[in-house]
Amino acid sequence: MTYTLSAAKLQTYDRCPLAYYFRYERKLPGTAFYGSAILGTSLHQALAQIYHDWHYQDAIPRRDWIDYCWSQHTKGLSENQVIEGRNILQRYYEFFIRSESTMRRPVAVEGRIQGTLQVENLEFILSGRYDRLDYLDDGLELIDYKSSKDTEPALPDDMDLQIGLYYLALEQRYNRSLKRLSLIYLRSSEKVSYEVTPEHREQVQEIVSELAVQLRYDRKWAPFPGEQCNRCAYARFCPEMRAEPDPLPEEARPESGLQLVLSL
Repeated sequence: MTYTLSAAKLQTYDRCPLAYYFRYERKLPGTAFYGSAILGTSLHQALAQIYHDWHYQDAIPRRDWIDYCWSQHTKGLSENQVIEGRNILQRYYEFFIRSESTMRRPVAVEGRIQGTLQVENLEFILSGRYDRLDYLDDGLELIDYKSSKDTEPALPDDMDLQIGLYYLALEQRYNRSLKRLSLIYLRSSEKVSYEVTPEHREQVQEIVSELAVQLRYDRKWAPFPGEQCNRCAYARFCPEMRAEPDPLPEEARPESGLQLVLSL
């Protein structure tokens, strides 16, 4: 049997197995997901082109290369968004390109990675995406651009699970270890880096092992009460939040035995 897992799924299970059950087993709609704003999407695409299409015959590109790449991804933006995006990329150029002696060619940009993990006779496919992947002297650095105005740091446990998933997948794909995961906040030009250790991999293996037991044998999906309950989309169905929880809606997927695939 094969299950596809993303960092979001692992994080949901780690916060509360019952929320995982509602969202992924019974397919109840959760909190509305807002896709990246069009400006953020354009910034990501321009940065991918900056690194992917540069000829690397000179140490660093000139500023007009940045402006050219931005001009290729402004369709659908307002005039103010075009100006804002150009300013963001010019600051990025000053902080992260011009300040370096050379702009190094990345391993890949705008990529998808996938690894596998066998637990309890189940095969888990660990899947994720990245904005840029760089070589380090002793391994790999994964770069994730953040274009949102919200710069609140991620929860430590969430970051640990994301790092561990990428560690496993990249090790299998490139036969090199992930040594650093870095978040670049494009609006503030701030870079926050997390050093990676084998303990991150072990933590993901432990969480996946717990999930495998739930899927294969236990299926109790016990709730984990905590601060997250106040903003949980499934609170009205939860026995920890209500003495008499609401019945699941008719559109909920029927409960079944072992499920073949968990789609992303």
